[in-house]
Parts: sequence; C-alpha cells; structure tokens
Amino acid sequence: MSDRPVYVLAALLVLLASGLFAYKYFVLKVPLTPNLQVKAWDVEVRVDLRAEGGPAKVSFYLPRPNGVYEVADERFISGDFGLGIRRFVDNRLAVWSVRRATGRKVLFYRATVRPARAVGTGAAANPPEVSSPEFTAAERAAADQLLRNAQNQSADLETLTEALLRELMGRADDNLTLLLGESPDLDRKLQLATRLLARAGIPARTVHGIQLEQLARNARRVEWLDVYYGKQWHSFDPVTGEQGLPDRYLAWWRGNNPLVRVDGGLHLNTQIAVTLNQESALMRTRTPGGLLDFSLLSLPVQTQAVYHVLLAVPIGVLLLVLMRNFVGIKTFGTFMPVLIALAFRETQLLWGIVLFCTVVGSGLAFRFYFERLKLLLVPRLASVLIIVVLLMAIISVISYRLGLHRALSVALFPIVIMTMTVERMSIVWEERGAREALEQGAGSLFVAALAYLVMQIEPLRHVIFLYPELLLVILAATILMGRYTGYRLTELIRFREFGGGKRP
Repeated sequence: MSDRPVYVLAALLVLLASGLFAYKYFVLKVPLTPNLQVKAWDVEVRVDLRAEGGPAKVSFYLPRPNGVYEVADERFISGDFGLGIRRFVDNRLAVWSVRRATGRKVLFYRATVRPARAVGTGAAANPPEVSSPEFTAAERAAADQLLRNAQNQSADLETLTEALLRELMGRADDNLTLLLGESPDLDRKLQLATRLLARAGIPARTVHGIQLEQLARNARRVEWLDVYYGKQWHSFDPVTGEQGLPDRYLAWWRGNNPLVRVDGGLHLNTQIAVTLNQESALMRTRTPGGLLDFSLLSLPVQTQAVYHVLLAVPIGVLLLVLMRNFVGIKTFGTFMPVLIALAFRETQLLWGIVLFCTVVGSGLAFRFYFERLKLLLVPRLASVLIIVVLLMAIISVISYRLGLHRALSVALFPIVIMTMTVERMSIVWEERGAREALEQGAGSLFVAALAYLVMQIEPLRHVIFLYPELLLVILAATILMGRYTGYRLTELIRFREFGGGKRP
C-alpha cells in the first residue's frame, strides 16, 4: 500500500487541529498557561435616598461595553423596588420603581469590569444627527464670536475642537460669562462645548466615566468630550484639549443628564466604590452562548476532573509507541505501562514502583505454584486474580498498621492488569527464560514511570484539556509511526557489528 493516503490523512488531521487551535487561541483568547490572572475591577454603586411616602422611581445609568472595557456579572440589590433596563443608542438605563415607599432606601448595583477582548475603534454605524441648539440673540452673538475665534486658530475639525476647548477653559471674558454665568463648573463648560459644536454642524457629546483605581471608596468621576468626524467618534480631554483617553478610564454614560435621577424621593446620595480584583484568564473567555459552551468546560466540575486525567492518556500512549517502535523497549501488554502510570498518580512514583514489584513478584511465586497443579487457563487466571486481591489487601492492612498511609493506595492498582502482567510474565519466564521476563518487566516499569512523569506535567495537561483538538496531532503522529518499519534504536546497538562497529 502506498504511503500517500497515510500522509494525506495525517496532514488533514494536523490542519484541522491547527485551525481549531488558532481560532480558540487568537479569537477566543483561551489561555495556554494555567492559573493565568488578568486584571478586573469590582465596581459598586450605592444610592441612598429618602422616599416621600408615595410612588418612587430611580433612574440610574449603567456602564456599557465601549470597546475598551466590558461589563460582566451585573448584580442589582433593590429590595422592594422593581427593576427594568432600557437600552438607547448611547446609554443603558436601569429604572427602579415602587408603588409606595417610605423612609430611607438604599439601592446597590455591582458589576465586574475587565478589559475588552476586542478593542473598539469608536466607529459609528450611522452619522449622528445634529440638533440646532437654542440661544437668545445675545447668546447667539457670543457663541458665534467664540466659534470664529476657534476657527481662526484651527485648520481642521481636530484643531477646531482643541481651540474651542482652550477658549472655554481659558480666562473668562464677557462672551463666556454671558453663556456660562459666574464660576461655571466643568460640566457646564462641556455642555456649552457640545452646543457650540452643534451650532457649527459638528456632532458632539459629553461622556461621563470613572477612573478605575486599585482601591477607591468614592471613585473620581471624569468627564470627556466626544466629537464625531471622519466616520467615528474622537475623545478629547476638556482640560488639556488633547485627544485620546487616559489609562483605566471607564466610560459610563453619555449626555448631559445626571447619573441618578429620583422621582418621589429626597436627599439623594450616590457613591461609586472601585476595587481591583484578579480573575482567571480562563473565566474571561467564557461568554454565555459562545463556542466554549460546547467544550469540556461546560461539563460538571467532577466530570471535568475525570477528563483532565483521561485526556492525558493519549500522551502516555504516544510515548509508549515511541518506546516500543523506535527505541525497542519491550513491555508486557500494549497499554499496561500507561494504566500502571495512571495508578502512580495516587501512589506517587517511588511507592508505586515498590508496590508494583511487591504485588507482581508475590503473584509470580503463586503463579509458578499453580503451574505445578496443572490448572486450566480460566481457573488459573481466576486464582491469580484472587491472589492479587489478597496481596493488595494484606499490603494495605500491614502498611496501615505501620503508619505507611501512602501504601494504602495500592488498592488503586488495576487488578485485572496486574493479574495479566503476572500471567504474561510467568509465560515468558517459562518459554524464554528468566532474563527475558525480567527485561520485559523492567521495560514495562520504565515506560510506566516515564509516562507518569510526562502525564504529570501540569502545563501540558492544561493545554490538552482546553485544546482537546491537539489530540488529532497525536493521532496523526501515531498513524505516521504506524508505517515505520525501520530499525529500532536497541537493534542498531545490537547489530552494530554488522556495520563495522565494535560491540559496546
């Protein structure tokens, strides 16, 4: 048979595995490293008010994903208040309402904020509409003068915005005093900036947000100016006029409305607390309805633990194929070393080797005695199995009395495999001699120990569990090795005299 179908099949398996791996790593951001932590912030809003005894309604803007940060795990604690969430083009609004409320009321909103997996560009699907602002005749003249001053100092919309912000943040003159009044705050200046830009036909909006800090009981609020040109929104610092957003800035809501508005209540007080938290990078990849909902991560935790072990078995099997077909190490049975390696997970390597040698050696002695009795095959195997079970029970009792608790895990050895190992070893002993039997026994133990060490590599088990499609690569490698008919390493050493070399 030609090797071509084998190569084609192996290439297809590798391509399929590579494609799935690349999609999960680059698109879904599934981490390669276990216990990788990413930054996340817990944001808590506390709204205090005193209800007047009648119907009460609290309108509260919610943060929404903006391409820089995304919101996850929102929770509302609102007592007797009903909750409804309304979505607008730029904002999300939570509305708490109750038919009758008396006395002090406290409402809580809590969310986990983390960096967005895909950074937004600020592009808008459709150009926003611009409404002509209302000015009195005197205000219109002052506004036009400010716009002319800014236009004279600019060359395009970016520099026009910067110049206008410098005018508004600079020394107050008669025009500014008329439009802003005495001692205006930053919020009023931003509102005037959006109105002036709207008068010039340029869409603009005020953006309110907070600074994400490591620990803040009352987070600092930060206002920003968004201006639309070039088919996307551009952010400007209203104080410096510079374009761009600062680090760890969470845009919360847009527009000139306050964060919280109350109908039917008094003495409103709002506090925003922020704490830096760490969350697993793996949890960040989980999104409801995503592809990972159809992965092993969607299984119950106990079942996931089982697959953490089972998915490591093909790695041990691949190692076994390498040892047998390329190195030439002889073992009892095809998969016995891998199953013994799984038992070593509980006994640990040193205790596992000691217990394995004890059970197999003792079972072998009984097997030789049964041979003298000339038993049939099945009764003889059953007798060996009973002996193996009794040996394991005796070892458990004695080790427990001696305080050697690690030896209690001998009960986790696969009984049938141990029985078949004793049977195969005795047959080889009788047919090929003690040396051959001991060599195969030592080879089985060596491969089992090596498979145990490889299967215990935590990063490797983590990657295989999250990327089980990589088993297709192992399958492709196994298929390719199945076509190998050349010499094994031990055979090259054994027959080196034929090649002109000296016997070692």
